Amino acid sequence: MDKPAHRPHDRPPANAAHRPQKHIRRRSIKMRTLKILAALAIPALLAAPAAQAQGKYPEKPIRLIVGSAPGSGPDIIGRMTADRLYETWKQRIIVDARPGAAGAISADLTLQAIPDGYTWMMLTSQLFVASQVLPGLKFDLAKDFQSIALIGTVPFVLLANPTLPAKSLKELIDLAKKSPGKIRYGSAGTGASEHLSGVLLTQLTGTDMLHVPYKGVAQSITDAIANEVQITYAVMPAALPHIKSGRLRALGVTPPKRSPLTPDVPSIGEAVPGYAMYGWYSIVAPTGTPSAIIDQVSAEVVKAAKEPAFGERLKSLGIEIVAGDRKVLDAWRASEHKRISELVKVSGAKAK
Repeated sequence: MDKPAHRPHDRPPANAAHRPQKHIRRRSIKMRTLKILAALAIPALLAAPAAQAQGKYPEKPIRLIVGSAPGSGPDIIGRMTADRLYETWKQRIIVDARPGAAGAISADLTLQAIPDGYTWMMLTSQLFVASQVLPGLKFDLAKDFQSIALIGTVPFVLLANPTLPAKSLKELIDLAKKSPGKIRYGSAGTGASEHLSGVLLTQLTGTDMLHVPYKGVAQSITDAIANEVQITYAVMPAALPHIKSGRLRALGVTPPKRSPLTPDVPSIGEAVPGYAMYGWYSIVAPTGTPSAIIDQVSAEVVKAAKEPAFGERLKSLGIEIVAGDRKVLDAWRASEHKRISELVKVSGAKAK
């Protein structure tokens, strides 16, 4: 029998046995490509919700912890700032006054919070002084708090009960020299800036006055009006109403220059060469707070401080506006640490 003719198209191609391997390699390359693309896409997908979440900040009320009593300078500035930011965010900022230990209590409390952007602290000069004179503090101002914004600087005022025979700073110094340890002066607490203001005066004048610490400036003012202490030091926003009412007499302001709000009140440095003290207000957050939130809050606080209406309110309290962002506050804190350290060393101020 004749064999059927072999048709060319029935012959298997020479490379037929290798085709499956090529298909496998192609599929393998595709799979690897898809895996690489997926790996690149996942971080972007994860970042998107985070960015959206940060964009919605704040989503709930914020707590601003103030280390001074209600009615004090930091409390007043804190509430002004809270009210202004509410207009922007429509979220409440709850000012939580926690006086005591010159602000150290507020610092400890702030560091107990989760650093998620919903807990801030009003950092003032008094806490810088406290960190130099109070023993056993459990925090490090430089490491444990991130800068948000520097609002401004403010003078302290030396106030006297109107019944005090001394009508001027010079007369006060003379009286103190004649009666060592008899004149009592109040402050917002041991280690507070007001305390250091008094220590610096006694050191530079060679006088001896008895320090009476209170839990906040409001209490020290109340007792000065009641003549429980003859003089007290108070930040300008807290002192001004009592100067205007005549309940207390201003003998001097602590910065090198007179305050525009009390132009007739001399600076203490006019009678005591080398004397200079001032306070300042800033806002910080616990270290670990997201940087994007810090930037957002910093921008809003600086914007508010620069607004004419808000700025005029600050100036009416005797505050010189700085309106510095987080970088400005970082530099300020470093400079102030050096300045206050030197003042404490020269004055010999120590908590007892």
